[in-house]
Amino acid sequence: MSAAPPVFLGSEVVEKHLHRASLLIPSLEAALANFSSGAEGGVVQPMRTVVPVQKYSGFLGVMPAYSSKADALTTKLVTFYEHKKDSSVPSHQATILLFDPRNGSLKAIMDGSVITAKRTAAVSAIATKFLMPADSEVLCILGAGVQAYSHYEVFTEQFSFKEVRIWNRTKENAVKFARSAKGPVQVCSSAQEAVTGADVIITVTMATTPILFGEWIKPGAHVNAIGASRPDWRELDDEVMKKSVLYVDSREAALNESGDVILSRAEIFAELGEVVKGTKPALPEKTTVFKSLGIAIEDTVAAKLVYDSWSAGN
Repeated sequence: MSAAPPVFLGSEVVEKHLHRASLLIPSLEAALANFSSGAEGGVVQPMRTVVPVQKYSGFLGVMPAYSSKADALTTKLVTFYEHKKDSSVPSHQATILLFDPRNGSLKAIMDGSVITAKRTAAVSAIATKFLMPADSEVLCILGAGVQAYSHYEVFTEQFSFKEVRIWNRTKENAVKFARSAKGPVQVCSSAQEAVTGADVIITVTMATTPILFGEWIKPGAHVNAIGASRPDWRELDDEVMKKSVLYVDSREAALNESGDVILSRAEIFAELGEVVKGTKPALPEKTTVFKSLGIAIEDTVAAKLVYDSWSAGN
């Protein structure tokens, strides 16, 4: 007897089942804690494989993961292209394959771009919950792409900031972002203007050289660094990296994939999963950086959540 054909869950279906970060955050916190628990956490996740598409300045990434505790097996295929001439095509496009871990049959093919955007922002929110200074009032976003929108959506759902600022190299994109936001957003003419006095800073840019400098950041601020996912790319300068307490999603990934970590030679204090499970402290009174590279187990638990929610309704 042959297995049932896989279902296809497109972006609208995925969006419907991940419409609030509060639905996703508990599963992600458990996944991060399990990931940082070694063998007893039940997570098997090799380093992502990245294939350069040199002719077109692109990359193909393959990100498999298995969680015995979540009973979930997936792989994500993600492409990353700079698209300097064609901004109508997203820089990141992704597809996630969800398998039945009992027998290996393919259960679902689902849009991975929405999951990537949502889970990345939700993990940043987890880091921010632990690491942002008390009574934080000012949120700053550097960048105006897909991740800027997902972070704004999640952060305004999870936190109460009195002021939100945005800066982007192409100002009209920042203006477009501000006009589409559900609350007031101040468009800044420079990154320094946006950062000065901010309590929480999110960098979601395509930068390959630093756009955030330590001299701008007020003591005790928290930075979520999302871009610069290649070993020779930077978003943050050495001063940011060396004067901050550094948290990462994965030590192995950060030491192999993050230009901000590799080139600054900054010391990693903890994985976020270690903070979630209480084996390493959060230090919100310090200046902190969470360097996010995005790990496959985050996609796995998010895809399982979407599939289970969809199945329950069908």
